[in-house]
Amino acid sequence: MAEEVMLSGFLKMFTHLNDFKNEGSFEGWVRRIMVNESISQLRKDKKLHFISETEIENTAEHSTYIETELETAEIQKMIDSLPDGYKTVFVLYAVEGYKHGEIAELLQISENTSKTQLFKARKMLQNMVKQQNNLSYGTL
Repeated sequence: MAEEVMLSGFLKMFTHLNDFKNEGSFEGWVRRIMVNESISQLRKDKKLHFISETEIENTAEHSTYIETELETAEIQKMIDSLPDGYKTVFVLYAVEGYKHGEIAELLQISENTSKTQLFKARKMLQNMVKQQNNLSYGTL
């Protein structure tokens, strides 16, 4: 599926190359096309499910940092195991650097829903890291 999205993104990019107006970076323009193409594919496959909530507990935003020696591959597996909605918002926010307003617009969700999805993704990742640390140190 990732290969199909990449190919269709490149096709769209090359087809609309004349539309690039040199306003901003070329890299940003290409990234925007690829992100939009990925989101479109997820929507088409009906893999994006968002749970709308109006309030987020601010206290949980300040998460506890856990010392860990996780490998990049292990972290990627944890991110990949998140539900699609959580993973999409997490990657757009934490990796791609989008703001909640931009994510809400891209995914056609409310800004609060974006914040909620990020909060829940972080919470799930924290639990996975704790569980991994407990397994590593034999303290289940």
